[in-house]
Amino acid sequence: MINEILTTKKAVAITFDDGPNPLYTPQVLEIFSKKNGKATFFMIGEQIEKNPELVKKAAELGHEIGNHTYTHPKLSQLSLEACFEEIERTERLIEKLAGQKPVVFRPPYLDYGPDTLTVIEQKGYPMIGALNMEARDWEKPGVEHILEVSRSCVKNGTILLFHDGYGDRTQTIEAVRVLVSELTLQGYQLVTVTELLNVRNSS
Repeated sequence: MINEILTTKKAVAITFDDGPNPLYTPQVLEIFSKKNGKATFFMIGEQIEKNPELVKKAAELGHEIGNHTYTHPKLSQLSLEACFEEIERTERLIEKLAGQKPVVFRPPYLDYGPDTLTVIEQKGYPMIGALNMEARDWEKPGVEHILEVSRSCVKNGTILLFHDGYGDRTQTIEAVRVLVSELTLQGYQLVTVTELLNVRNSS
């Protein structure tokens, strides 16, 4: 699981799970557009089917679309075949709408088993985690808590995790709005996960 990369470049990858969502994903896109930043969206297949235009829009704006399975299951509890189907089905959807296959993967709940590893190795996906798990934005712990924990994790090569889908994401949007503004002022480049991985590979 990759939570950060070692780099001398002042770059951070901000990621969003469980979208696309018709209410919150557009707000995230707007926040990043204003600061010329790029994000990575780990999207769920079922949500992609409900909001195909948002997938296209995010991709057109230069954001990265990552694979987050089709139904958001605990992969460690699935058979090899079911695990493959969850990942393959979403991969096909993303390729159709974004014009290219996803190249990064995040397992739901950051949960996986040996079969998951078999499938993602076969597909060549790096498995992406994050450093700010204690922010627990999905539990709506308050904007300040999300910000405080996330700020404390920021350094060159950090990957941060937030959610733009499932439930009320107002706190997340507010925290991300502040964080993106702060990081930009501090001179950080907001890049996709793949761009971050490439920085590691080239430095």
